[in-house]
Amino acid sequence: QVQVQESGGGLVQAGDALRLSCTTQTPTRTTNYISWFRQAPGQEREFVAIMNWRGGIKQYADSVKGRFAISRDNRDNTIYLHMNGLKSEDTAIYFCGVSRVLTRAHGSVDYWGQGTQVTVSS
Repeated sequence: QVQVQESGGGLVQAGDALRLSCTTQTPTRTTNYISWFRQAPGQEREFVAIMNWRGGIKQYADSVKGRFAISRDNRDNTIYLHMNGLKSEDTAIYFCGVSRVLTRAHGSVDYWGQGTQVTVSS
């Protein structure tokens, strides 16, 4: 079992920035990719961003492209989601996921964290 833990959520105003953190264990063959998904009330879990551990591959949902950035701290196994220009429609629970494959489908993610709430007030 791969442990995944998110942190950094909170209540912010529209236009503000926020940084989410995701910690997990040392990457292995089964933990090639780290992704962020989000789920708003009554909605399906949707893809936000994904990267591989080496950082050579990064992909974003169109809705966050240019505002959000995924990165890794090379000193440890922490993955960040830098969120700028937050909008009310970004309000959701944000989940960090670990997968063997490059995927935008939540059903293909192998391990999940518990999620962290992000609320953007307009």
